[in-house]
Amino acid sequence: MGQQSSLVSEHAGGRSRLLMTDIVFECTDRIEGAGTSLNLANLCVLEAPGLEDAKNYKLVSASAGRWEVDGFIEIGPATDAVDCVLKSDAGEDVGFLHLDVKEMRSESANSENELSREVEMCDDPIEVTMTWKNVEILMDSVRVDGGVAAQLNNYAVDRWNLFERTGELSTLNDGISSVRQAVDLTPQGHANLPTRLSNLGGMLMRRFERMGELLDLAEAITVQQNGVELTPQGHTDLPGQLNNLGNSFTCRFERTGELSDVADAISVQQKAVELTPQGHADLPIYLNNLGGSFARRFERTGELSDIVDAITSQQKAVELTPRGHADLPAMLNNLGGSFTRRFERTGELSDITDAIGVRQKAVNLTPQGHADLPGQLNNLGGSFTRRFERTGELSDITDAIAVQQNAVELTPQGHANLPSYLSNLGGSFTRRFERTGELSDITDAIGVRQKAVKLTPQGHADLPSYLNNLGNSFMCRFERTGELSDIADAIAVQRKAVELTPQGHADLPARLSNLGGSFYQRHLSSGKIGDLEEAISCLKNCCDLQCRFSASRDHHSFRHSVKPGRYDCRPRANCPRPVKGRYTQLEDTSGLALEAAAAACALERPDKALEWLEQGRCLVWNQLNNLRTPLDDLRIKDEILAQEIANVSQKLESAGSSRVQSHVDMSLPEKMSLEVEARAHSDLAKKWADLLRRARALPGFESFLKPSPCSAIMSHLPESGPIIVSNVDECRCDALALLAGMEEPLHIPLPNFSIDKAKKYRAIFDNQLRARKLRAREVEVAMSIDDQLSLRGLRPAPIGENGEDLSVHRAVRGLWEEVSVDQTSGEAPPRVWWCPTGPLSFLPLHAAGIYQGSIRKSVSDYVVSSYTPTVTALTNRVKNDHSIDSRALGLFLTSQPNAPSASPIPGTTKEVQSIFKRAEESGVRASKLEGGEMSVAACLERMQEYSSIHLACHGSQNAAEPLQSRFLFHRGDLQLGTILRSNLKNADLAFLSACQTSTGQEKLSDEAVHLAAGMLAAGYRRVIGTMWSIGDAPAQEVATAFYEYLFTHRDETSGSGFDGTLSAVALHHATQRLRLTLDDSERSLLTWIPFVHFGL
Repeated sequence: MGQQSSLVSEHAGGRSRLLMTDIVFECTDRIEGAGTSLNLANLCVLEAPGLEDAKNYKLVSASAGRWEVDGFIEIGPATDAVDCVLKSDAGEDVGFLHLDVKEMRSESANSENELSREVEMCDDPIEVTMTWKNVEILMDSVRVDGGVAAQLNNYAVDRWNLFERTGELSTLNDGISSVRQAVDLTPQGHANLPTRLSNLGGMLMRRFERMGELLDLAEAITVQQNGVELTPQGHTDLPGQLNNLGNSFTCRFERTGELSDVADAISVQQKAVELTPQGHADLPIYLNNLGGSFARRFERTGELSDIVDAITSQQKAVELTPRGHADLPAMLNNLGGSFTRRFERTGELSDITDAIGVRQKAVNLTPQGHADLPGQLNNLGGSFTRRFERTGELSDITDAIAVQQNAVELTPQGHANLPSYLSNLGGSFTRRFERTGELSDITDAIGVRQKAVKLTPQGHADLPSYLNNLGNSFMCRFERTGELSDIADAIAVQRKAVELTPQGHADLPARLSNLGGSFYQRHLSSGKIGDLEEAISCLKNCCDLQCRFSASRDHHSFRHSVKPGRYDCRPRANCPRPVKGRYTQLEDTSGLALEAAAAACALERPDKALEWLEQGRCLVWNQLNNLRTPLDDLRIKDEILAQEIANVSQKLESAGSSRVQSHVDMSLPEKMSLEVEARAHSDLAKKWADLLRRARALPGFESFLKPSPCSAIMSHLPESGPIIVSNVDECRCDALALLAGMEEPLHIPLPNFSIDKAKKYRAIFDNQLRARKLRAREVEVAMSIDDQLSLRGLRPAPIGENGEDLSVHRAVRGLWEEVSVDQTSGEAPPRVWWCPTGPLSFLPLHAAGIYQGSIRKSVSDYVVSSYTPTVTALTNRVKNDHSIDSRALGLFLTSQPNAPSASPIPGTTKEVQSIFKRAEESGVRASKLEGGEMSVAACLERMQEYSSIHLACHGSQNAAEPLQSRFLFHRGDLQLGTILRSNLKNADLAFLSACQTSTGQEKLSDEAVHLAAGMLAAGYRRVIGTMWSIGDAPAQEVATAFYEYLFTHRDETSGSGFDGTLSAVALHHATQRLRLTLDDSERSLLTWIPFVHFGL
């Protein structure tokens, strides 16, 4: 180096040391074919005298047949000779060189050119030459003149900057060598030593990022820690050094998965941010890096507060970075990564739209040839893929593949990130194959993913993910070709992925589910019971972990595409999300519990089937129910803890139902404000989890708010009849009959039923309801029943393309013959509670029957039907039954015939007035408010004052945001979320005389996303709702007959009180009375069937 030649000095009688710098070993032979197998790794140096003190130097491959020494060799004044031993990557000696120090000093004094010697090779007929430069330094001058070290440091920084622009590894190696010399020449206590240590650490880390050599990273952390320790508090360089140290900790965490590393990273980076004044030019960089560490930890633990903190930090970093700044593309890319990760967790479409927007901008701002461009292209492709998985837009997956292929092409061989880029490209090929069926896509996916696995070293934190993803692609090809070798390969790599995944890792449930799904598919092909047992074991562990996460996908998505589910990497419905977000994230995992239950039934384990169905369905309502759990027993044990739980649960319930959601039109400051709100919500969830741990540590409360085992569920069944749980899965259908006094459910296989039949029957109902416009109560508004029926005319039964009967009669007959319970007889029909799953949730099991021909019979001829979203929803009411305050017993009614933006329903006025008059005649405490005389607030007051309510109005369900489902009043809307927050302690009966109040959402068939279930969650013990729209006149008829029955069957000792204990029988009576006035045409069936009873 030019600046080093000026250091050579003559000083008679002085002692000096010799530095050998710029050391290179290069193959110089011209033998054809030689040199191809030589792989040098280390240089061992021994000085004489003192040959026993060997020093080892790392050799870095600069190009084919050329290796550079990482650093320099220092030769002391007493050394006469130096022996150099070349070692291969296998640790074997491959070459030897003896150097005479006196001769070296003489040559360097007479020449400014580099020196060279030929290496004596042990076996190989290869010529290798060593070249270097000598620098002689007077020992007495080293402590006096710091200019040498400063020049070396500055030169190293210049080389580092050049590497950042070009990605040329040799420039980085040159910089590392120079800064090592600068550090070695800087005495302890020198003011610049910490900075030079930090520079050395930073460059070592960049080489690690490029080459993936863990020794580089370990040394980087060591020297950076030394730099921090040597820097005094208050020094302006300290924040930067802390930031750099944090980056190295994060890099090591990404490689090893050691959680303590990322925790250390966050700790030192937070300190760096705290020590940096507002307006400082480096503050955006520190915030960006802190956000990255939060994001890394989120990927490992799934802790939602981490990704919220990541986005908050990175948004602030972007906001503080001037337009045109060289760091802006990287910051935008990182912010896009955090948006993508949160989208994968919550399903919020605005997040992935934001991610694509900022990542596209990052790519556009990055010049061609920049070292960061491949990574940014890879990440942009990942965001396109995530959005394709959500929307199915083919252009997104095409764009993803294009940019990810570009990323791979621009990435040099040996780059540490190449396996990740290859695996992600394989994921996009897999997604497109699933959409188009093009076999070349899945072949390409397997090819690049196999290469990704091959290039990833053992122990790398991402290896389990790459193995899991490769297994998913094998499974996709197996489903297309049926080639058993593919499923064997899938199981092999997925099993290894599970084995390598640490306990507690957020992706472990998904990987277990994938492995279980592969075992299950092989069982279906081979019939081997061992594969089925393995599948059940994996699914059980998956469900257990899923429920554990709930109480507190290519590589980042969570998908459901192969039984029991193939997840490229996690289902959770955590409390720190608004209810909408929790429902959205559950869409992709709907059906997992049903698959697990089907597997349990196949092994005659109805107890496990019941447990898994209860743990994996209606997750959001169950969480809300947990927040409302009675704490009487806990108060006796620890009153302060019980009150803390009550306070936090109330805040969590409010936060989950009231938080504003982000949308694409929001400004950056508005979105940042939402992140602060999300962080507060997350903190509440953490506190909730901590309180649960404290409660479960108390003797007798070990199972507090944990999923109930089968024995506990069976011990609180209603005495008046069975609960029938119907499980519908692709492989089999079963019923579980739960009867009081039995120890476990009675398993009833349904061999004649299938999920395809359930879907067909549902489609029949859906088509008929749409054809008859039964989607709003305003249809046939002011007509009598006779008038309504006179309009229906005679319609021929719908016929399918192949002559198949597609009538409602066919659907209800199928339910009777294939699903319904055995008939019983007697004067008082017994109660039955239906708990359907999957597509059955949309079908009227209570009306299954034969309504044509000489022999007619139906479920309603034998039993009084009710529904329950889950078994636990019913047994909790049996277990926690409590008396209602006698002062609240009574009935409040309201009619809202002319709500704004809704069609008139004048019949509601007559309905309410008739019921109110009859209540007064019966001595029942009752009150009514009609039309504009009632506000939303007034309705809520009456709901507190009266145990039962009758809402004769329009109802509107919001499947995307269930707590915004509402009842439409003249003076505003009453939202379900508002009712939930009202804490109705004396709620008993809610009659929802509104349209579609028990209609769920197809994508969330097992989440009971409807108003009736919401009212149960709000505290009502029993709810009357409708499965589809009802005619105005039939609604009046049923409501009037319903209350007439209750009024005439009141307990004479109840005074003016009113309760809904007989509500199921009353509804049965009212609908049968309506049915008797009708014929058995399809129109008539659709008139009386929709009225349903939920709860006790």
